[in-house]
Amino acid sequence: MNNKNKIKFGVIGAGKIGAYHVRTLSKMPEVELVGICDTNHVKSQMLAWKYNSIAYKNYSDLLPQLEAAVIAVPTEFHAEVGLKAMEKGIHCLMEKPIADSEDNARRLIEMSEKTRTIFQVGHVERFNPAVIEAFKHIKKPKFIAIERLGPYDPRVAGIGVTLDLMIHDLDILLTMLGSEIESFEAVGANLISTHEDISNVRLRFKSGCMADVTASRVTMERARKMRIYQEDSYISVDFVSGRVKIYKRKEPVVKSLEDIEVIFPKIEKREPIREELYHLIDCINHSKTPVPSGEKGLKALRLVLDIVDGLKRYELSSKHPDALPSFFRSISDIGKAAKVVVEETINNAGMDKT
Repeated sequence: MNNKNKIKFGVIGAGKIGAYHVRTLSKMPEVELVGICDTNHVKSQMLAWKYNSIAYKNYSDLLPQLEAAVIAVPTEFHAEVGLKAMEKGIHCLMEKPIADSEDNARRLIEMSEKTRTIFQVGHVERFNPAVIEAFKHIKKPKFIAIERLGPYDPRVAGIGVTLDLMIHDLDILLTMLGSEIESFEAVGANLISTHEDISNVRLRFKSGCMADVTASRVTMERARKMRIYQEDSYISVDFVSGRVKIYKRKEPVVKSLEDIEVIFPKIEKREPIREELYHLIDCINHSKTPVPSGEKGLKALRLVLDIVDGLKRYELSSKHPDALPSFFRSISDIGKAAKVVVEETINNAGMDKT
């Protein structure tokens, strides 16, 4: 492809996520990787040498050369960098979360509209092939459980695990259910950093679905799983392996395991970050609104900020444990609630519990 037809991309922020974007963009024939910027010039220079690009220390020197930018700087700088990029007519993929406040998120959205630039938020799990496949099989879920667990990463010490990790799953829930939230209760604790490192929230949707979401960055083993319970099936999703498993009843009344069909949908292996970037390119080329748009990013951010506010009231380390919501006083209560929902689902589906 002639360089004249390639989109001139730059990556601002050469940390872990920025490096993933650099590596991916360098392999895309539709892209010319113009430059990589980071205030730590050693980081940007190392990536530039490796991927045949140019390193910058000040993003204002890089912006005039770009048509599109991936912004992977710390959250508190999202608005500053994003606004200056879009002012110059540069299309942006903003790593999640969209911003550090509702006001800054709204400013970014308004600038995008004013300059007619594409503004995509980096909710990369939307492009996970396993998530896309699971969406095809979802029918009025009654209960959803999601876990996103992993070890501590000092690079995100400036924000809590709810804003850093759980926001992925909240965005998926909001997209999957298309229902407003009726109520939620949240609890968390800061064990390593000055922000919450463990977070759990139970959400009740107006559709009648209930969801239990847990995020932790103090777990040595990495796990990313979602379980969906609905009238006639149970769907298990592994975000890491990219696998989906579906259990469905074959008969009106289940008398044995032979009456349950286990389905393993065939899923083509695709790298979510690559699919995310191709989605941005498609939106740029065809003037389309991204699926993870600025408005969707703002909606997820609002929910996270509400949850974080709730965590301040119900922190596990509180000197007044009686202030905790009753169902959080024992972790076993979460399992009991799930069991009730599952048994109700079985009964409504005409299944025999034995």
